[in-house]
Amino acid sequence: MYESGENYLETILMLKQRNGFVRSIDIARELDYSKPSVSRAVGLLKESEYITIDSNGYIELTKTGLNIAETIYERHRILTSFLCKTAGVSIEIAEEDACKIEHILSNDTFKGIKKFTLSNMK
Repeated sequence: MYESGENYLETILMLKQRNGFVRSIDIARELDYSKPSVSRAVGLLKESEYITIDSNGYIELTKTGLNIAETIYERHRILTSFLCKTAGVSIEIAEEDACKIEHILSNDTFKGIKKFTLSNMK
């Protein structure tokens, strides 16, 4: 899966947690993307069976889509915390940088950062 697809799945998860529902327009507003761009991406995610869309346009993550979204969102949260603590940057900068890093970081490096971050939160 590409970074853009992971970002969409993560956004769907976050919107679902925040609002209880997700539509394409919600994604477009959240990401500040055009409606046609979101429509195309949502179509590709549906075609790949990462999401379903009901007759009212409400989007749900499939089991596979949810697993990917949760993995990316966990990386985002852990990396944001790590950057705030170790680099001393603001939450806004940490979140922006975490969003870039979360897609390219190896699993081994992420596991080390997660272990470090969680052990230093106690």
